Amino acid sequence: MRRVLPDFPWDSLVDATARAHEHPGGVVDLSVGTPVDDVPALVRAALTGPAAGEPGYPATWGTPRLREAVVAAMERRHQVTGLDPDAVLPTIGSKELVAWLPTLLGVGQSDVVVLPELAYPTYEVGARLAGAQVLRATPPVVDGLGRVRLVWLNSPANPTGRVLPAEHLRRVVDWARALGAVVASDECYLSLADPATGAVSVLHESVSGGDPTGLLAVHSLSKSSNLAGYRAGYVVGDPALVASLLAARKHAGMMVPRPVQAAMVAALDDDEHVCVQWRRYRRRRSALARAFTDFGLRIEHSEAGLYLWATGGEPGRHTVDRLAARGVLVAPGEFYGPAGASYVRVAVTATDERISEAVRRLRRA
Repeated sequence: MRRVLPDFPWDSLVDATARAHEHPGGVVDLSVGTPVDDVPALVRAALTGPAAGEPGYPATWGTPRLREAVVAAMERRHQVTGLDPDAVLPTIGSKELVAWLPTLLGVGQSDVVVLPELAYPTYEVGARLAGAQVLRATPPVVDGLGRVRLVWLNSPANPTGRVLPAEHLRRVVDWARALGAVVASDECYLSLADPATGAVSVLHESVSGGDPTGLLAVHSLSKSSNLAGYRAGYVVGDPALVASLLAARKHAGMMVPRPVQAAMVAALDDDEHVCVQWRRYRRRRSALARAFTDFGLRIEHSEAGLYLWATGGEPGRHTVDRLAARGVLVAPGEFYGPAGASYVRVAVTATDERISEAVRRLRRA
C-alpha cells in the first residue's frame, strides 16, 4: 500500500529564506537546530584512532564498551540506575530510529500512534510509514481510541522547549502500560536542561518505578556533543523491546560505523564538554529571548533545549515574514502541528557572532 507522506516542511520556506538572505548583513538562520560549534577534540581523536583502521563490519549491537559507556553516562548525567548494558542499542542518529520505530515494532493499519499536540514532524512520518493512525493528544486521554500501540513523549520538547514534570510522565507511563502500549521518550535535549527545570528520563525511578518494561528512551549526541554529522545516537530501555529491535536491525543492516562508535564512547565518557555546550546554549537562549521580547513577541515555555517558542498573536507565517525582513529566519510553528499556527520556533544554534547580530537587528527601531 502506498504511504502518503507530508511535504518536507522547510521546502515551504524558500521565499522567506530568499528575503532574509537579501539583508545587507546576510541571513541569521535560526530556523533549524543544527550545531555550529566545534566537535570536541577528544571525540575527533577517537574517530580517527585505532577503530578507523579496522576493516571488518561493525556489530549492529555496538561494542560492549559502547553499551557500558551508555549505562554509565545515563547514571552520571540523568541518575538512571540499574540499566542492563545488553538493553542498549546504538542508532544511526536518532531521526532514523524515530522514523522506523513504529515499523520495527510491528505497528500497523489497525493501530494508533499517539503524538504530542506539538511535535517533531518525524513522529508522524514514522507512523505513516507504518500505515498507522495518528492521534495528537496529551495523554492520558479517554478510551475508545482504537488499539494504541505506541506513545511518544518529548521532554525537553521540540519545538516548545517545555519540560514535563516527573509526575506527568509517570501518569503517561501508567496509562500506556494499562493499554499494553510502548512509551518511546525522545530525550535528545535532556543533557541540555538545567537541573532546576526538573527534567528527567522516562527511565528514572520517579517515572518508571525502577522497571523499564514497555519503555524506550531515545538519545542523540548531535546536540550535547555537536555530533550531528556523525549520526550518533542510541536507544535504551526494556530489554525485550531492545532485543526485538536488534533482531530486525541486523537483517536491515542498520549499523553504526565502528569509528563513530569509538567517538561515541569518548563523548559519553566526558561530561565537561557537555556542560560547556549547555552553558553556551543557555547564554544564547537568554540573549535571544530578550531580543525577541523587545521585538514584540511573547515567549512561552522554552525552559530547556535548543529552541524558543514565540508568538506575535498573529499567523506564524506573518511573523516569519516580518523577521525575514530583518534578515532573521525562523520556522513557522505550523510545522509542528495545527496548535502551532500562531507561533514560530527559534533555534539558538547560531554562532555567538550571528546571535549578537540578530539581537542588534531585533532591537533596532
